[in-house]
Amino acid sequence: MFPLTEGNKRVAQLLLSTGTCPRCIFRFCGVDFHAPYKLPYKELLNELQKFLETEKDELVSEVPNPPPKKIRLQELEDGIDRMDNLSQNGEGKISIIEDGSTASKNSNLNVCNVCLGILQDFCEKDFVKTVCKKVGGSGFEFTNLVFSVSFPPQLSVREHAAWLLVKQEMGKQSLSLGRNDIVQLKEAYKWITHPLFSEELGVPIDGKSLFEVSVVFAHPETVEDCHFLRATCPDCFKPAKNKQSVFTRMAVMKALNKIKEEDFLKQFPCPPNSPKAVCTVLEIECAHGAVFVAGRYNKYSRNLPQTPWIIDGQRKLESSVEELISEHLLTVFKAESFNFSSSGREDVDVRTLGNGRPFAIELVNPHRAHFTSQEIKELQQKINNSSNKIQVRDLQIVTREAIGHMKEGEEEKTKTYSALIWTNKAIQRKDIEFLDDIKDLKIDQKTPLRVLHRRPLAVRTRIIHSMETHYVDEHHFRLYLKTQAGTYIKEFVHGDFGRTKPNIGLLMDVTADILELDVESVDVDWPPALDD
Repeated sequence: MFPLTEGNKRVAQLLLSTGTCPRCIFRFCGVDFHAPYKLPYKELLNELQKFLETEKDELVSEVPNPPPKKIRLQELEDGIDRMDNLSQNGEGKISIIEDGSTASKNSNLNVCNVCLGILQDFCEKDFVKTVCKKVGGSGFEFTNLVFSVSFPPQLSVREHAAWLLVKQEMGKQSLSLGRNDIVQLKEAYKWITHPLFSEELGVPIDGKSLFEVSVVFAHPETVEDCHFLRATCPDCFKPAKNKQSVFTRMAVMKALNKIKEEDFLKQFPCPPNSPKAVCTVLEIECAHGAVFVAGRYNKYSRNLPQTPWIIDGQRKLESSVEELISEHLLTVFKAESFNFSSSGREDVDVRTLGNGRPFAIELVNPHRAHFTSQEIKELQQKINNSSNKIQVRDLQIVTREAIGHMKEGEEEKTKTYSALIWTNKAIQRKDIEFLDDIKDLKIDQKTPLRVLHRRPLAVRTRIIHSMETHYVDEHHFRLYLKTQAGTYIKEFVHGDFGRTKPNIGLLMDVTADILELDVESVDVDWPPALDD
């Protein structure tokens, strides 16, 4: 069933005669159900022409006491003067029939003056197949997809001009047309193309999918359509660092909402001129949203940094915890790059024991993202077999939101350490026992000298919740500490030239230094423990 009614006839005649395509005519007539848009373009055009074939007598009878032809001609004069390019090759010629209304002798128009061909050439199966061929060759594995399009900003200007034209025509019939009454171009485009893409690729279109196929359109011929808006509304067009042009869709829409109708009509043709060429496709891109993998790692080496250790452009050690884990993930997920984060970090000479330290890796643009739990277990085993310096556990795919648990209240979390301490004075067991009785000791730590090059200078208050001593010999004892996360343990032992107070040296009235340090536990209940 054809979607337009007799009430739409004059608007449809006006738009078609001025160079607008059938699907855009549907949009301006408020057709908000999908089926009519999906019909093949030629079929649509034929149906529309049949609908608009009206005998002269019928047309005249619709308007009692029509105004004189001279007045009607005058109303249309400005618009017709700007329609010269519609008569190319004898197509789209405008004629004035006896009662003065506009009609098209041949509505087989080249390029729509509103959508610039978007709802013509780029809705057909041939174009969909071109895009799908690019998707098929991209190397991505996916079970659904989101399809996005980027249209030239000047389409908004042309749509605004067409809206004013239709609004004026409907006003003659004592009817109104709001901007929101028009079906958005992007909506209509998706109604047509989504089923075609889904059928061609064999997967559903899902707005929540992490796999995105995007098409960017441009129309160089009409790129200057927006420029008058900058002169009229300069505050709407402010340069942005990440934008190549100030004429973004948002900026253009802001200006269109601000400009007065009379000012717009003075500076832009209404109806818009018909272009010579359809839009061009600037790019067809496939991208997959980041996938996040979390787990806990143990570090058994005292010569391994957490992240690559590079000073003045020179690499100091051959590997790192980050690289030993991520190199396997990059390969299996076929990702372009990664970002590593963890719940705190240990120094290069510090081991991480116990249940390990929570970590998360963001895998950027992975070409494979779906794995069974067994495949993830095998990946974990592969990482563990590749090095005796680290081990991972509880490896799992998590959501972006879940990573927040790793950072939540990070400074309120506790960590447990064991340190081998040396003293310059000979000590006996009784000299260290008093440390066992100290609870919730507050210390002030000025940014340590060893990290001052990468951390701001500040004094941070931290809490030593508890200590337990094990005597070794007259110059050595082992100290077990439970502390607030973010405590600098080495500085708590030796004092860092008085920058940490109090410290073990001050408490014992000795010169103390730390020989070995191990992280025994990081008390963050994330990620969830998995059965081995």
